[in-house]
Amino acid sequence: MAFIRPQVQALVWRWRDVLAAAAVGALGLWWALDSFGVLRWLGWALVLVALALGFAALQRLRFARGGGGAGVVQVDEGRIAYFGPLTGGVIDRDDLVALDIDPTGQAGPVWILTGQTAAIVAIPVTAEGADGLFDLFASLPGLRAADLIIALEHPPASRARLWQRNRPRLH
Repeated sequence: MAFIRPQVQALVWRWRDVLAAAAVGALGLWWALDSFGVLRWLGWALVLVALALGFAALQRLRFARGGGGAGVVQVDEGRIAYFGPLTGGVIDRDDLVALDIDPTGQAGPVWILTGQTAAIVAIPVTAEGADGLFDLFASLPGLRAADLIIALEHPPASRARLWQRNRPRLH
C-alpha cells in the first residue's frame, strides 16, 4: 500500500477496531431497515453487537498511549512480562495484589504492579505493547475500565492505588 501515506496508515491502524465496529453496525442497519422477517431481526441484533464492540474499542483506544516508550511489554495468558532498558520483570495476573499508577516517573507515568511475594514491576504506560494491559487490568475483580482511563487522562499528582486484591469498594 505504497500509495497511502504512512501517517494515514498509522491513523487507520489505530482506529481499526472502531472502524470495524462501524462497518458491522452499518451492515446491521442496512439489514434492519431494508429487509423483512428474520433478516430484519438479525440486523437489529447486529446493530446492538456493533454498539457493544464499538464501546469496547473506544475504551481500548483511550487507554492506548502509543508505543515508543522505554521497554517492551508482553501479555500471554495472564502473564505480564516487561523487558526494559534498566529494569524488567514477570508477574502473573493471579499473583497481583495491587495496581498503582505513578505519574512522577522519569520517562512519564508508569504502572506499578505488586505481586504476592512483594515483587514489583514498573511498566511505563508508553512502553511498546502496553496497550495489551487494558484487557488484563479490566479483568481484575472490582476494577472498572473507566478507572483506568480516568487515571491516564487525568493523572493524580502522586502515586495512586487503583486496585488492591480483597479491598472493599467504597462506591
